[in-house]
This record gives sequence, structure tokens and C-alpha cells, in this order.
Amino acid sequence: MSTDSAAQHTAVRPPDRGPNAARRSERSRRAIYEAALALVSEVGYQRTTIEGIAARAGVGKQTIYRWWPAKADVLLEAFLDLGEQAAEAAGGESWSFPDTGDLAADLTFVMRATVDELLDPKFEAPWRALAAESVANDRLREEFAAKLLEPQFQLYVDRIGSAQDNGQVRADVDPRIAAELLVAPLAQRWLQHTAPLSHAYADALVDHALRGLAPR
Repeated sequence: MSTDSAAQHTAVRPPDRGPNAARRSERSRRAIYEAALALVSEVGYQRTTIEGIAARAGVGKQTIYRWWPAKADVLLEAFLDLGEQAAEAAGGESWSFPDTGDLAADLTFVMRATVDELLDPKFEAPWRALAAESVANDRLREEFAAKLLEPQFQLYVDRIGSAQDNGQVRADVDPRIAAELLVAPLAQRWLQHTAPLSHAYADALVDHALRGLAPR
């Protein structure tokens, strides 16, 4: 074969159709997410291990360590992904807050949705695991707050601030403190199991908070 013929042959060679590394990597990552969430729900956080996650996901544990330093980091990322998937399935964004002009209705809607999520078994186990681990793990606590807690909390602050601009909330109210009046009791009851969570409790929190926030 001449040099010209060889060059022409090379130019028309079909592209390599070997395994797509990016697609394989994404499949492995998703399998790891699912394995971490499933194990935490089935055996608890303390008994969940990197080795167990790897075996459940069908990957080597070094694959996990290449992406995450510890199981807490795997779980946090898996939980964030779970929230994004749930939002996409519902046709919305992972974190959003309605602004219909009716503050009471908007707060009630979000608080009820929060109760539903906290009581959903697929969310509750990883939520509790991350909340408990973040108490002793400073690095996780910072990531947990920065990636999940603060963005969600800020939505309450922004919505209350918007209502304040429209005269629905007193001008002297601190929106962050106002948001804490709603979120903190809900979190306390859920974490401590002091009483059942329900839509009725969420409604009562909104009602009590707005009585104190409304213009006099």
C-alpha cells in the first residue's frame, strides 16, 4: 500500500466505539449514591461502611476513595442528589419558595412540604444521619450547612423579607429571626421525637409566627 493510500485509509477509519469512560463513571457514581442511601436506611449510619457501599454498588472501594474522603461525604452528596431528583420529578427546582403575594399561604405550603419530606423514609434516615454526624464532625457540619441548610433557610429569609417590603411584616422584624421562629420548632420536634409532626403542627407554627410578625 502506498503512503497516500495508507493516509486515505486512516482518514476514513470508523471512530473507536469502545466504552465511554464518562458514561461508565456516571453509572458508578449513581450506583454509589443509591447504595449509600439504601444502606443507611437498612442498617443505620454507624454500620454503613465504605466497603459495604462499594460492595452494594458493585465498584472497588478505591473508586469511592478517589471521589470522596469518607462515608459522610458520600452520603451528603447522595442526599443532595436525591433532593435534586425529587425536584426534577415534581417539575421544579431543588430549592424554591413560592411568592404568590399571600405570605401565610406560601409559608404553609412550604412548611407542609417540609413535614412530608422529613417523614418520608427515603429522606428521613439520611437526614438524621447527616444531622447526627455533623454534631461531632466539624468539616461535615460546615459542608452540611453551606450546601443544604443555609440555602434552604435563606429561602425563608428572602420570602419574609419580600413580605416585609410589601407591608405584610413589621419593618422592625429581623427576617432571619422570623424564619427561625418557623424552622427551629419543626426541627426540634423532628430531631427529639417530642411529639408527632403533622400538617396541623406546621399550620399552627405559621399562624403563631405571623401573629407576631404582622404590622400592629
